[in-house]
Amino acid sequence: MSYIYETHLHTNLASACARNSGAEYISYYKKLGFSGIIVTDHFFNGNTSIPRNLPWEERIDLFCRGYEEAKAEGDRQDFQVFFAWECRFDGDEFLVYGLDKDWLKKHPEMMQWDHITHYEKIKAEGGLVVQAHPFRERGYLSEVYVHPYQCDAFEVANAGNPFEQNRMAYRYAQENNIVMTAGSDIHTVGITDNGNIYGMAFDKPLDSISDYVKRIKSGTGFSLHVPQDELVWKEGTSNHLPVFIFDQKNVPHAANSLDDIFKSPV
Repeated sequence: MSYIYETHLHTNLASACARNSGAEYISYYKKLGFSGIIVTDHFFNGNTSIPRNLPWEERIDLFCRGYEEAKAEGDRQDFQVFFAWECRFDGDEFLVYGLDKDWLKKHPEMMQWDHITHYEKIKAEGGLVVQAHPFRERGYLSEVYVHPYQCDAFEVANAGNPFEQNRMAYRYAQENNIVMTAGSDIHTVGITDNGNIYGMAFDKPLDSISDYVKRIKSGTGFSLHVPQDELVWKEGTSNHLPVFIFDQKNVPHAANSLDDIFKSPV
């Protein structure tokens, strides 16, 4: 038996682009046979709906309401709900798992962190950093930034992406031995950009968000809840925006061909 979890979900109480409350997702995912969800609202450096002129702790309290409402409804329906968030740099975004509301309140300086500091600080506290949709292309982006050294894993299947962009991420992670995750990036109950609901499948249920972090970091004991034929490389798959691979010092290097992209990280 598999226990399936949604790992990338937005609520309208904290993410400006979301349409449903956290509580409204519970019955939907239960009907799909999922065991739980992880709420990952956009943080203050992303598409947040939290006012920017409030004191830091008040902003954090407001930010966590989407998760807290989902958790309350999940508890009522005996359905697991965990907390995480999605932060943004220069168009590249990262999912952060394993830390909590109190940790956020203690770190208002995080808004000034660069990629390296961000990763090191979160890792030191036992958190997990996953680059979300690393090969995403959108009209508001002019370049693609890939950070193999500033995270623990890649989200290689994201239902907000066209299949081509997921295949790029999957192949890159495969060829460079990067741990892979999958999530729906859902903003509206029952609706995603590519029409699918993705997640992560485990052989036994999670007992906490820390348990999720531990299992993903181990690289074993889970699988992608994604139709595998969607990730198989297909002739003609390619990038359309310039791609930059960032090295261990977070210095970008242009990848001018598919061979450049998929070779070992710089």
